[in-house]
Amino acid sequence: AFLLLVVLTPAGAASATALPVVINTWAFRTAAETAWRVLELGGSELDAVERGCGQCEIDQCDGSVGYGGSPDESGETTLDAMIMDGNTMEVGAVADLRHVKNAIGVARKVIEYTKHTLLVGESASLFAVRMGFPYEDLTTQKSLSLYSEWLNQSCQPNYWKNVVPDSSKSCGPYKRQEEVTYKEEHSSPQRSVHNHDTIGMVVIGASGTVASGTSTNGAVHKIPGRVGDSPIAGAGSYADSTAGGAAATGDGDIMMRFLPSYQAVEYMRMGTDPTVACQKVISRIQKYAPKFFGAIICANTTGSYGAACNKIPGFTQFHFMVSSPLLSQPTEQVVDCI
Repeated sequence: AFLLLVVLTPAGAASATALPVVINTWAFRTAAETAWRVLELGGSELDAVERGCGQCEIDQCDGSVGYGGSPDESGETTLDAMIMDGNTMEVGAVADLRHVKNAIGVARKVIEYTKHTLLVGESASLFAVRMGFPYEDLTTQKSLSLYSEWLNQSCQPNYWKNVVPDSSKSCGPYKRQEEVTYKEEHSSPQRSVHNHDTIGMVVIGASGTVASGTSTNGAVHKIPGRVGDSPIAGAGSYADSTAGGAAATGDGDIMMRFLPSYQAVEYMRMGTDPTVACQKVISRIQKYAPKFFGAIICANTTGSYGAACNKIPGFTQFHFMVSSPLLSQPTEQVVDCI
C-alpha cells in the first residue's frame, strides 16, 4: 500500500500529491501499466523505467520505438536509449545500436557493468552480446516497405541540405556543393501527430527517489549514424532525486541543442511548478525554432507533474500517461500546446 502525502501549500490549501508516480510520453498505456506493476511488486524505480520503456520496444509503440520501424537511408533500423539513476546520477546509454532489440536493457547494463556512460554503433552491439542479449535482425516487412516506398518517391523527405544533386527532388549519393548559395529552407513536410518518435518515462518512487529513461528508433529516413536527443543525458531525459525528473519527445535534432530535460529539472529545483517548468522549456526553444515538433513531461519529488508542447498545425494537444495512487489505474492525460 502506497502512502498518500498531503502537502500544505503556502496558501494553506491542501493539495494532495501521492507517491509513487509514473509519467510517460504519449498514450502508451501498456508501458505505463508495466512500469506501475513493477513498482507494486517491489521493483526499484530503475527497474520500472527499464521494464516500462522495454515494453514499448516489444510492442513497437507507434513504429517509433523498437525494431522494425523508422528505417534509415540504407533501410536499417537502429536504436537509441538511455536510463538515469537520480540517486547516484549514473547514466547508461546506447546510440546507433544495431541488431539488438532491447536497447534500454543494454543501457542499464552500461551502468551496471562498465564505468562508461554511452556506447555506440556496432561496438555497442558487441557489448550487448557479451551481456547476453540476442543478436538479431531488426528489419521487418513493414520497415522494408517503408524504405522502398521512400526510395520510390525520390527519397522524400530527407535530412540533407546544400548538396548536389538537389536533395529536395532526388536521391543521392549527395556531394557538397562547391559553392554554397544560400536559399530559403525548404519547408519541412507536415508532421503527423502519429510521428511520435520516442517513449520517455519518469518514475518517482514512494520515498521521492527519481529515475528516468527513453527508447526510440530515431527519425525515419535519418542519415545513417545520426543520433538524436533520446540517448543524451539532459536532453532525452534527466533525473535528480533532489529535484525531479523530465523526459522529452519530438524533433530531437532541434531539441537536444537546448538540453530541455536538464533545464526543466533545474527550473523545478528552483521551486517552479512542473507544468510551468515544462512550458518555460518549450518557449525557450520556440524563440529559435518556432515550428519545431516537440513536447516534454516533468515531475517533481513530491509527485506533482505536468507537461507542455509546441503548437503547430496538426499537433495542438499532447497526450501522456500518469499512474499514481490517486488514480485507480494508469490514466491518459492531455495538455493543450502553447
